[in-house]
Amino acid sequence: MTGPGEPHVRVLIASSRLPTTVGLRLALGPELVCGEAADGEAAVAAALEERPDVCLLDLESQAENLWAIGEIVAASPDTAVVMLTGELDDDEFLAVMRAGASGYLSQAVDPARLPDVVRAVVHGEVAVPRHFVGRLIDELRDRDRRRKLVAVSGDRTVEITAREWEVLALLREDLPTREIAEQLGISQVTVRRHLGAVSQKLGARTRADVIGLLRAGDV
Repeated sequence: MTGPGEPHVRVLIASSRLPTTVGLRLALGPELVCGEAADGEAAVAAALEERPDVCLLDLESQAENLWAIGEIVAASPDTAVVMLTGELDDDEFLAVMRAGASGYLSQAVDPARLPDVVRAVVHGEVAVPRHFVGRLIDELRDRDRRRKLVAVSGDRTVEITAREWEVLALLREDLPTREIAEQLGISQVTVRRHLGAVSQKLGARTRADVIGLLRAGDV
């Protein structure tokens, strides 16, 4: 299934539904599938071990899917995650893309097209139904608008990403790490990672220093 000179693509199938796993395995062929997982924790662990090019995700609940997407993207940034769903939904689509996924498709996607879809994602394309493309463009524009350059000292500025701003906004409300993670649908480890990145950008040594900058209006 790989053409001459084309790099081999490795796919992790993560699904809580055995029929889905079997169907995806048959559609892709054994030469593309590098691993399988039946829940979110197993999917993250497999992604860390296998470092696949693509993870096809179809877990039990939206919350578990979003958590797994965030963890896989953070821990294995070279892995593109595509979520499969039984029913396409606008709100879920945006949540999935905000979590860092590279695709959102119906479980009814033509099996014959799946290998091509996987290779397209590896080459940087986004795998979404045609009628969602406009929503995705609007979301990306909004995400760019929500990035903010912050003056730290003198002429030095730093860029805070949209996700980092979401974490900071909840931190400003004195929420503990656990509650921030729950509200954003990410793990506490990921929250700490974002706080660490912001602290480094701002030159703040501790969480308390970041909170002090927030309260002083410097961020």
